[in-house]
Parts: sequence; structure tokens; C-alpha cells
Amino acid sequence: MTLRGDRRLLFLLGLTIIAAFLESRVAGAAEEKYTNRLINEKSPYLLQHAHNPVDWYPWGEEAFAKARKENKPIFLSVGYSTCHWCHVMEHESFENPEIAQMMNDNFVSIKVDREERPDVDQVYMTFVQATTGGGGWPMSVWLTPELKPFVGGTYFPPENQGGQPGFKSVLKQIAEAWKKDREKIVTSSDRLN
Repeated sequence: MTLRGDRRLLFLLGLTIIAAFLESRVAGAAEEKYTNRLINEKSPYLLQHAHNPVDWYPWGEEAFAKARKENKPIFLSVGYSTCHWCHVMEHESFENPEIAQMMNDNFVSIKVDREERPDVDQVYMTFVQATTGGGGWPMSVWLTPELKPFVGGTYFPPENQGGQPGFKSVLKQIAEAWKKDREKIVTSSDRLN
């Protein structure tokens, strides 16, 4: 090979290395487009949701104080790492920027690992079973800022499907009801609890 050929080969090799480096940086940045408070948790299940566009909070006073201060209802999602439908709902709804925006605008969203907090799971699963006749995971419950449940369910598809309400529809209905009839919802939740 000639000197000219060696330079050309080194130049192409250098371009290939630079392109690979830039591609890996872009891929890494895309994976971390969103980061929420779950990034500081230890639970593998909660860490799985740390890069959702949903502004997730772990169960705790920071989330409760935000709900009280902003007078927003809480959306509580309870699941565990090996739950199939938990992963499906995450992919269909919690990774969807449009749905995440609805959640972030209208609710304080809390994610709980039932294996880490069986006490929280038990309290709200009892409510879901009593009000819907069934239960399971992911468990989806809407609470007043005082942590009193007023609507509950399990998996919701993102859109209305086969007679089952979609998550977007449920979010919209609850957000509108909270804005129009907050006192009625609070009174009703007091009676249910």
C-alpha cells in the first residue's frame, strides 16, 4: 500500500471511530431523555420507571405535600417487577408523552413497588376489591390529597377498547370531575373510607 493509501485508510478508520462514538452518545442521551425522582430509589421496579416522561414520585411526604399544596388528586400505581401487565401498561401509557403530560398536568403521580410496601398495597387493594369486585396489578387508584381513595382499578389500555375505558379517557374524566366537583369527590371519599 502506498503512503497515500495508508492515509486514506487511517482517515476512514478515524471517521468510523468518531461516528461510532457520536452514535453511542446520541443513543445514551435518547435513553435518558426523561429522569424523575425514582432514579434515587433502590427497588428495581421503581428504577425501571425512572426514565418515564411521567413525573413519578416515590411514596412519601414530598408527594403528599405537593398534592396538598397544589390541591391535586394523586394517581397511585402499584406493581412489581415480574408483573406482565405492569410492563404492558408502562409501555403503552407511562412511556407515552401525551398521556404523561395529562398525568403531570392534573395529578401527582406516585409509583409503589408492592414487594417493598405491602402495607400500602394492602390498604388500596382492599378499596379496589370492595369497589370493583376484583383486583390485580398494576393497581391504579386515584386519591384525594389526604390519601383517601375515590376511584380504583387495575390495568387500563391506553385507548377505549372492547367496552373497557382507556387510560386517557379515565384521566380526562377524573381531572374534569376534580375541577368541577372536588367537594363532592372529597365527601364521597370520606364516606367510602
